[in-house]
Amino acid sequence: MNLSENDSSMYLETYDYGPACEMDLSPDLPDGARLMTVLCYVIFVLGLLGNTTVLWVLLRHIKLKTMTDVCLLNLALSDLILAASLPLWAVNAQNLALCKLMTGVYQLGFYSGTVFVTLMSVDRYLAIVHAVAAMRARTLHYGIIASVTIWVISVIAAAPQVIFASLEIDPDDNSVQCQPLYPEDTENFWKMLRNFSENTVGLFLCLPIMIFCYVKILVVLNKCRNSKKDRAVKLIFSIVCVFVVCWVPYNVTVFLQTLQLFDLLNNCEAIKKISSAIHYAEIIALSHCCVNPVIYAFVGEKFKKSLGKVLTRYPCCIPQHHSRWMSSNRDAIEKETSDTT
Repeated sequence: MNLSENDSSMYLETYDYGPACEMDLSPDLPDGARLMTVLCYVIFVLGLLGNTTVLWVLLRHIKLKTMTDVCLLNLALSDLILAASLPLWAVNAQNLALCKLMTGVYQLGFYSGTVFVTLMSVDRYLAIVHAVAAMRARTLHYGIIASVTIWVISVIAAAPQVIFASLEIDPDDNSVQCQPLYPEDTENFWKMLRNFSENTVGLFLCLPIMIFCYVKILVVLNKCRNSKKDRAVKLIFSIVCVFVVCWVPYNVTVFLQTLQLFDLLNNCEAIKKISSAIHYAEIIALSHCCVNPVIYAFVGEKFKKSLGKVLTRYPCCIPQHHSRWMSSNRDAIEKETSDTT
């Protein structure tokens, strides 16, 4: 990512700071840009490996039968799309087609990933709190309908940014940057719509739904006697905490940028801090795409057993002592079909 001193984050453009704020904006920015470039590639590699493994196991070795399987498949696909956008930003697009492509890929992965995480929470809520009543609603058929609906909504939400994505020349060093270019008479409207859409999806809608679902699940688990209850509770706290840590800082910085559009927080010091924070908040948010496979797939009993059976067929991919251990337990694994919360 060839970031210069005036570059914005990968998606949100930099606001007009005025002459006073442009001076000495961040003397250490080049080093920070290199660090973020490295982090982007690390997230890309981890997200690629994790989500590709999830898709491979789900499509080749697990028959999609329930809404949970469909949600997990689409979440992995969404995270893979989001991770795939990172190298595109590192290329620093020099043509309009590539600029629009990487903007669309990033936006599509952002919206769909957040909503699919929420759908996973609702699915677990129905499976535990309304186990009997929700059996008909958690079928493969309804899972496909919900997934198609989410993808359509994500495409609609991403469309404006793809339409307005354009190439701008930086007057300082004549470098070409991929930035949204809004009509002058409606510029503030489109900026507020973009920020409002992101905050609505990530902060005002999905987060409250997740918290509601998992609080209800904890209440039910607290009343039941189950040897795996403690593990399920820890998993639930992990899911909520990871989502909050990854997405809340980013949504807060987006909200603060929205306040700037209303001429609030427009003093030079606040502008500098928000501009610097958005870079790092975005990287933290993107890291969620390589954490999802761990908390949603690799900790699940059904997925781990399917992955274990796959690895026994490819002994060259695992150490010899692990291969012997998996082979000796293969019969026991095949008899179990339980899944985690």
